[in-house]
Amino acid sequence: MNAPLHKEFPAGLLNDAQALEQASRQWDSDIVGQLTDYIRIPAKSPGFDALWSQHGHIDSVLRNAASWVQAQKVDGLRLEVLRMEGRTPVLFFEVAATRADATQTVLMYGHLDKQPEFNGWRKDLGPWTPKYEDGKLYGRGGADDGYAVYASIAAIQLLKTQKVPHPRIVGIVETCEESGSKDLLPYVDALRERLGDVGLVVCLDSGAGNYDQLWLTTSLRGMASGTLKVEVLTEGVHSGDASGLVPSSFRIMRQVLDRLEDSKTGSLLPASFHCEVPADRLAQARATAAILGDEVVKRFPWAHYDCEGATTFVLPTTTEPLQALLNRTWMPTLSVTGAEGFPALADAGNVLRPYTAFKLSLRLPPLVDAAQAVQEMKALLEDNAPYQARVTFESNGGATGWNAPSMVPWFEKALNAASQAHFGAPCGTIGQGGTIPLMNMLERGFPKAQMMVCGVLGPKSNAHGPNEFLHVPFAKKLTAAVARVIAEVP
Repeated sequence: MNAPLHKEFPAGLLNDAQALEQASRQWDSDIVGQLTDYIRIPAKSPGFDALWSQHGHIDSVLRNAASWVQAQKVDGLRLEVLRMEGRTPVLFFEVAATRADATQTVLMYGHLDKQPEFNGWRKDLGPWTPKYEDGKLYGRGGADDGYAVYASIAAIQLLKTQKVPHPRIVGIVETCEESGSKDLLPYVDALRERLGDVGLVVCLDSGAGNYDQLWLTTSLRGMASGTLKVEVLTEGVHSGDASGLVPSSFRIMRQVLDRLEDSKTGSLLPASFHCEVPADRLAQARATAAILGDEVVKRFPWAHYDCEGATTFVLPTTTEPLQALLNRTWMPTLSVTGAEGFPALADAGNVLRPYTAFKLSLRLPPLVDAAQAVQEMKALLEDNAPYQARVTFESNGGATGWNAPSMVPWFEKALNAASQAHFGAPCGTIGQGGTIPLMNMLERGFPKAQMMVCGVLGPKSNAHGPNEFLHVPFAKKLTAAVARVIAEVP
């Protein structure tokens, strides 16, 4: 049986209809415009723009967000832009509590740095060319996750407008998340005393199983990434002269990767890269599979072709919804996300290339230690190279995944109430295959805090890829739902 909410502040204190109406107006009249301007700025994360400081794009989006927050004149809000030498800046805000008995703090999180452009955008779209169409705002970074600071402040404004008593609220908006949040921990350490006793974390950097209900992220995979390079020559040579005698760097690359992955199934071979799925997460995945069905698979833009009058689609690794969910959230998986040493097709002559380099992204199950996986990965790939080729793996570091703490009764009740109020359906739970390094930092620092990890990245929103979009109608409801949950913090 769920425990009651705080006796002085019962459920329903926030007028949900009024809150959604206000959130919708603010999104339509202001936030969509702010995010349209944000999308135009190529504020790529430092891992993709080594000259980020000179280019000034990260400073631009942070300055614009800070100016907007200040312009909202939220009662009791203090805002700071924090800077450390050699690190990306952070936006920090603090809103004083309006409940006399409030002892806990709500921490809100987002980021403003972006993934790089990628190719394949629709002809009328582009990463830095925003377009608002059918309730979707297209462009890089709007959904992942430039909207977070705007939605967070808008949610606080909903509480202020209705004079709903609330606990102290702080916010951290970083600019290094897409590079593994490598700059964030020093800021968190410096802010630790000011953060206070965090009882609820609201992280708006995750996804949704559909756009029909609120979704709570219950796990995140970790990641080990780096560049694997195979060198066989000091310069390219005529392939007719050398092939058959000089081993192909690409063939050696294939052999080395075979140590890590079964290419027939995609299964990672080291047992230490796997973990058992906890019983509660398995039960939640079954419930989510029942809700989503084949939408788990259909959400992706599968390649297809015509064959004998019929359209043939590429097949997924599994069509069973439960296994599909587990594969993308609890199974280790290797992706090659970039390559070097290859000329463009138009420029490729008959030359045996001197080297092949791949950028590897290894997603790890939530309970696997990333630092250990990186060490094992390096040894596995480099040792005993075929033909004594020069094989090196230069790690970009790793981030251990995250498994959410169990929900306490008030939090579960508040999530379901918020979802019912704004979507007409209970809150769903879902694991995500991506990585948010901050979550482990926060859980270690605030082990008693509840974690409201959610976001707008639903079906086909395609963060990191072409045609990324923000589903604005869903974002409006999410904004109001966040306010409802904060209003019910005991």
